[in-house]
Amino acid sequence: MFKNYNMNQIVLPLDLEVKLLSNDIAFHVHHLVESIPQEAFEPFLRNEGCPAYHPRMMLKIILCAYSQSVFSGRKIEALLKDSIRMMWLAQGYEPSYRTINRFRVQSEVKELIRQCFVQFRCQLIEEKLIDQEAVFIDGTKIEANANKFTFVWKKSIEKYHIGLIEKSNELYDELLEKEIIPEIKRESEEQLSLEELAQLVKKVDDVVTEYDKRIGDSSDVEERKVLRSKRKFPKQARKQLMDYIVRKQNYQRDFEIFGERNSYSKTDHDATFMRMKDDYMKNGQLKAGYNVQVATEGQYALAYSLFPNPTDTRTLIPFLDTIEEDYFKLPKHIVADAGYGSEQNYDDVMSNRKREALITYGMYLKEQKKKYKQNEFNPDNWHYDEDNDTYTCPNQQSVVFKYYSVRTDKTGFKREFKIYECEDCSGCPFRSSCTKAKEGNNRKLMVNEKWEQQKEYVRAKLSEEKTSSIYRKRKIDVEPVFGFLKANLRFTRFSVRGKSKVENEMGIALMAVNLRKFTAIS
Repeated sequence: MFKNYNMNQIVLPLDLEVKLLSNDIAFHVHHLVESIPQEAFEPFLRNEGCPAYHPRMMLKIILCAYSQSVFSGRKIEALLKDSIRMMWLAQGYEPSYRTINRFRVQSEVKELIRQCFVQFRCQLIEEKLIDQEAVFIDGTKIEANANKFTFVWKKSIEKYHIGLIEKSNELYDELLEKEIIPEIKRESEEQLSLEELAQLVKKVDDVVTEYDKRIGDSSDVEERKVLRSKRKFPKQARKQLMDYIVRKQNYQRDFEIFGERNSYSKTDHDATFMRMKDDYMKNGQLKAGYNVQVATEGQYALAYSLFPNPTDTRTLIPFLDTIEEDYFKLPKHIVADAGYGSEQNYDDVMSNRKREALITYGMYLKEQKKKYKQNEFNPDNWHYDEDNDTYTCPNQQSVVFKYYSVRTDKTGFKREFKIYECEDCSGCPFRSSCTKAKEGNNRKLMVNEKWEQQKEYVRAKLSEEKTSSIYRKRKIDVEPVFGFLKANLRFTRFSVRGKSKVENEMGIALMAVNLRKFTAIS
């Protein structure tokens, strides 16, 4: 005997919501998107053409699909026909993959994603899942949707550009020397501009045209041979000049794309080549990608931003600005690892934002080791006489203050140093171990007092019980988010190209991670 099975009979219930579990992720997606204010959807309104799918519905199905590790537009379209939760969220609609792909890269969607993060954080506060005491910041690199072999390097372009400038100047001088063209008024003696190269092409072309006319008018064979011989160099020069114009245009376009970066991909101009830790040997591979900065609390991503530079040091200040402008007010403690420890970052967090910087610096762990503290050639272990402003080296010589020095980095930030010099290093038995200065030169010591004060502040904060316990949470708070994103969600490569589109997809993926975790603990 079998249970009743009849394909020709209608099976109740018809309401798909009944088929879903009470804690299904579709309900959390639905409630989150419904909490977004109506004003955020007004930019999507159109008065012409066929009525569009509601952006609430589109955002729900894309968020739900990403939470199921489905990132392809075609596969999302297929889910709308197979998945009960997707059918319920779409309420019977089946937008095509083209519609789905067009929607998720729209510039207006960025505001919807921002609202998702704001509303989700409000929900976490309401349910007391976060205490707003600290924000944990870290970065990871995600591979771009770009060909890893179509790279362009700034140093190579600079090298080729310099060669082009030299060749064009040599050709111009040769044309003047052979009196083929008259001298032109130049903007700069260093290089010929595009306009000047175009002017040279016109002048050389006039010369070639004149030779063509004389050759055509002449009936003397020997004269025609002589004219053709004289015409040969101007024709070659015209071809070279036209080639220089095309190359110079390409180089200028490359420099515009580079900006402050050192590389870019031909298939995604916004992507920069970075070292990815994606192979099991941990050797790293250079691939086009984006540096994703994420702010977390309670293992939830609360804010994010994308940067083209692979190092984290210069991303902290603009990322904190983004958090304050778009997401939430910064809490009392800003927590990050040693990759963010710099004088400029400490100064910004403590002086400008009036927050506590629980951020270590590069030498923090090394300074705790016994070997470092007992190294007598380390200036940090030298005796300092505050009254006379002098240090005493291992050979008991005085290292006295000489002058002040100011250094400016690429971002324009200025650092002030005090330069000290040993009175006499000649005949010192420790010279080879103490300094690399040449014979006849004394050891010099550079001291940044502001940096030393900041390091002392960090050491003091991390020695306190409360702040040290907050800092210890960093690894178990922000790192798991990247683990959930890459291992659980399997989001390791973007599906779209261009920074604005990539930002949208990154926000959707991070919110999918949040929703999966929230659903698991609810």
